[in-house]
Amino acid sequence: MNNGTPNNKSTDTNSLLKYIESCGVVGAGGAGFPTHVKLNCSADIVIANGAECEPLLHKDKELLIHEAEVVIRGLLKVVEITGAERGIIGIKRKAKPAIDAVTSLLRPPLTLHLLEDSYPAGDECILTYEITKRITPPGGLPIHVGVVTQNVETLWWLGTEKPVTQKWITVAGNIPEPATYKVPIGTEIKEVLQLSGWTPNMNSHVLSGGVMMGQLVRDVTKPITKTMGGLIVLPADHPLMRRYKRDERTTDRIARSSCDQCNFCTQLCPRYLLGHPVQPHLAMRHIGMASDQSNPPTGSMYCCGCMLCTFWSCPEDLDPGIITFRYRQQLMENKVTTPVSDPQIHPMYEYRKTPTKALKRRLGLDSFIDNAPLSPKMVISKKVYLPLKQHIGSECVPCVSIGDSVNPGDIVAKVPEGKLGAPVHASISGRIISNGDPIVIEGVDK
Repeated sequence: MNNGTPNNKSTDTNSLLKYIESCGVVGAGGAGFPTHVKLNCSADIVIANGAECEPLLHKDKELLIHEAEVVIRGLLKVVEITGAERGIIGIKRKAKPAIDAVTSLLRPPLTLHLLEDSYPAGDECILTYEITKRITPPGGLPIHVGVVTQNVETLWWLGTEKPVTQKWITVAGNIPEPATYKVPIGTEIKEVLQLSGWTPNMNSHVLSGGVMMGQLVRDVTKPITKTMGGLIVLPADHPLMRRYKRDERTTDRIARSSCDQCNFCTQLCPRYLLGHPVQPHLAMRHIGMASDQSNPPTGSMYCCGCMLCTFWSCPEDLDPGIITFRYRQQLMENKVTTPVSDPQIHPMYEYRKTPTKALKRRLGLDSFIDNAPLSPKMVISKKVYLPLKQHIGSECVPCVSIGDSVNPGDIVAKVPEGKLGAPVHASISGRIISNGDPIVIEGVDK
């Protein structure tokens, strides 16, 4: 089994990686890690992640239904680059139209793996285990067990062989027309919401990314970025909004006064069940009882931030996910390391999976339409706003001047020499009216 050590790539493969870098491709599933760096390795298996486990999101499913050929072209490219023996597409069993679209195009070395409808099936460590039965080491990546995972939208970008200028995004929830759209990167969030019938007077709030791992959108004039996959509209009085608007001080106060150390948050944690040493109940104990908050439990380093402990496991309506993830960030900033023995799968792993249907019911999302077909509606952006950092790594540096004319695919900001990142491209034709952060392009009529 290949352990993912970078190998000596051929000239052709190195050229392909350089081209991927120049196109600004990053992980579209949320984190935004530059793809050309992730693919500079050798692997046994490449997994196309089409699990899409966040409730109400459908953009990956719609992408597979309508663009399966392009996605598969991108997957074959990754198989070639990494020298993998197999490419496996992971899709939930319930997504029958997507399965049909992909199945008709499969050819060696590609196969299909059908997944249960559980959360978080799309977590790359969970996905790797479900498909290969290989356990990613705590704090490691699937490549450490010879596996590369790529979100299907990332593969679509690779398959188009064009710079990243557009984003697939689902709008769902308390909205007249739930749908999935393909829009120029940099489009204001409100413009996309309006395509689905949203108006500012709806007395609602918007979550970016999903209801489990998303963020509260406090300004709908903010732009769509490379890593944004969904916009969920919820009534202002929805119970989830109480959580998302709760400040850190309140979260900590409630944790200190109410946690009874039942440890359900740990027993149902998907990473704990995978054999990783994350134990949210210890994080809750620490915040409630430790006088020194500078030395949190080191197991918190292995939290994936899925928030299942908060939204599913805790019977007291507390926030172990928020607190554990905060400790994770603290430990990483302090460069704390701890040796971890080989993980062993928990004997109850198969029996403690969280059904997405039950999770939706727990979250109070049952009344919303759980379908978001690809819409032909288009955003005609008069302006786009392009942040200089839409990826893990260093902020890009503008390479355009005010007044410059640009077309879709033109590079407007570059990665500093020798730094990790991905360039930013113009997403519409227009004129540069600001070369700060964000770069602003004013569109021109065609």
